[in-house]
Amino acid sequence: MYYSVIFFILFTCFVCDETRSQEKEAGRFENLGTQLTANMIQGSLFLHDVAGRDYVYTVVRGEPAYLLGYDLITKKLLVNQPLPNTDGAWDLAFTDDGYLYIPGASGILFRHRPGTQIVENLGQALPGETYVWNLAVGKDGEVFGATYPGCRVFRYHPREGFSDVGNGPIVASENYVRSLAYHKNTDKLYVGVGSHAHLLQLNPRTAEKKELLPAEYGTKEFVYGLEIVPAADGADRLFALLTSGRETLVYNLKTERFEQEIDSMDMKALASNANNVYYTSGGNLKMFDPSKSIRTSKILRKEVGSANALSCWKDSLYVLNAHGELFAYNFNTQNAIVTALEIPGQPIPINALLFGPDNKIWMGGYLAGGHATYDPESGISMEWKGLDQTEGMVAFGSELFFGIYPKGRFYRYDTRKAWMPMQGNPQRLGEIEGQGRSFALVAAEDRNKLYFGMIPEYGLLGGALVEFDREKDLLLSHGVPLKDQAISSMVYKDRKVWIGTTISGGLGVKPSTEEAVLCVWNPDLNSIEQVCIPVEGAPAITGLIEGPDRRLWGVAGGKLFIYDTNRNKVVESIDLYEHKPMGSHIWRSAFLVLHPSGDVYGTVSNKFFKVDSKSKMISFLHNGASLLTMDNKGYLYFRNKTELWRYLPL
Repeated sequence: MYYSVIFFILFTCFVCDETRSQEKEAGRFENLGTQLTANMIQGSLFLHDVAGRDYVYTVVRGEPAYLLGYDLITKKLLVNQPLPNTDGAWDLAFTDDGYLYIPGASGILFRHRPGTQIVENLGQALPGETYVWNLAVGKDGEVFGATYPGCRVFRYHPREGFSDVGNGPIVASENYVRSLAYHKNTDKLYVGVGSHAHLLQLNPRTAEKKELLPAEYGTKEFVYGLEIVPAADGADRLFALLTSGRETLVYNLKTERFEQEIDSMDMKALASNANNVYYTSGGNLKMFDPSKSIRTSKILRKEVGSANALSCWKDSLYVLNAHGELFAYNFNTQNAIVTALEIPGQPIPINALLFGPDNKIWMGGYLAGGHATYDPESGISMEWKGLDQTEGMVAFGSELFFGIYPKGRFYRYDTRKAWMPMQGNPQRLGEIEGQGRSFALVAAEDRNKLYFGMIPEYGLLGGALVEFDREKDLLLSHGVPLKDQAISSMVYKDRKVWIGTTISGGLGVKPSTEEAVLCVWNPDLNSIEQVCIPVEGAPAITGLIEGPDRRLWGVAGGKLFIYDTNRNKVVESIDLYEHKPMGSHIWRSAFLVLHPSGDVYGTVSNKFFKVDSKSKMISFLHNGASLLTMDNKGYLYFRNKTELWRYLPL
């Protein structure tokens, strides 16, 4: 009995010591909460229900997005309902049986009856389709929808459910149906496709298709928006917005001819009455007779902004702009009443993360853009508006550099001065044609330069290496260093730029290569001097850093690899996570940080982990983690969707 008691005491002490060791290993996690909010509105619509009430509806982006409904006369917010598992909606549609339909992420379709607070989740429209972009109202209560990534068109009817009216992809080699319009007179759908532009006429009853887009527009990315304008003489017209660029083509549905090309017409919404079309362009509200040249257009009111929705109703033209301002323009008096609608802000995901030269954690927002800072000393968070979606950031001295989507733009912010985007701080440095995003940014302080790695625009392969010379204040592209591959990670080491590539290009194009490479850019020669494959068959190399042993550490194909730059070979390869077939693309995946302790911390596959620098043992410490940065005290920061989290190693 005596020995049993002694054994129990010793065993208990051992277990307690082991538990304390694990607690010490785990450190302390803190949820610092939501950092970024936005009141960015997307799909919007004016409608007049069967009870005679007039509404304006919109969707505000967030996690989740919310459906907002306002009384058009009193401007009172009547509906404020979440759209679960959806971060936004690009369109709304109101059918003749009195239902409002809302497209969503995960390929979901929602339905709402105006006059109620109910939003129904109708489920996924088609198996495998992860996004519904655009809707078009058909006849007898039906609605059609445009999907990604299968390039499909579906029909939904309350009695019959969902069906695939195109019998598969509208264009076999494409991923996006981005826009739809339905012509009641002919019972035909018009379908806009990307990321290589196509415009098709589709018979939704037989699945018969006909290509309409003239060959000279085949180099465009998307038919991004479609609207049909009826005419009294039966010459209804289809307006088709093309990107990249801002051309709108006008197609006569009666004569089946393209009549004119219009520059810079906002195509999120059009309205018409009698012989006139109403639209916004350059911030102005305009009108013209579509049977005549666009040069005959007239400005009705200046400084209206870009219209999310337009409607002619009784003696007024109603406009809801992208900022949530409602204009009621009276045709008789030619005056407008302007009301700023109450748009409740919603949390948005953190899309980029960096410890800045001002000793604050900098964050960029998705998709609404904007930035926020968290001060580790005071615990104060602040938001900074004025820039679009940031994909990557890097510090140089007191300056922050931002890689901005869309159009591959770059900005520089002097943190010693006030944040004043309209006055040039941040300062726009320029953009690179044919390039869309920059996730990989590095500073070469001994050269007084920065290097930015690019992902190309939609439908293109090959990401450029971009250089910014601070002394010359010059942004230039060195072109695509690896044919048909883009840049997913970079490290500046030994006066050279080490590049990890991805086989992915812009959205909507399939890779032409099979595995990512690690290569070296020599700035003195402006050329690639060395290429290797650190992990066979890996689609991307992400998370590149200079590790505790002065070797390169990176992640590829489910493995953590360590590359000796002197011997030009991989010296260790460690299983990190289960490598699965690539989906549509990989632009970024793992993030690694070298801690002052000599250990390496990282995030990958939504997990936060630690790598012991000596034993190389990997410990997974937390689920729900991506992105990663470290402050000057060695505290680690990561995101969990909209929330910023902090880890304090003990």
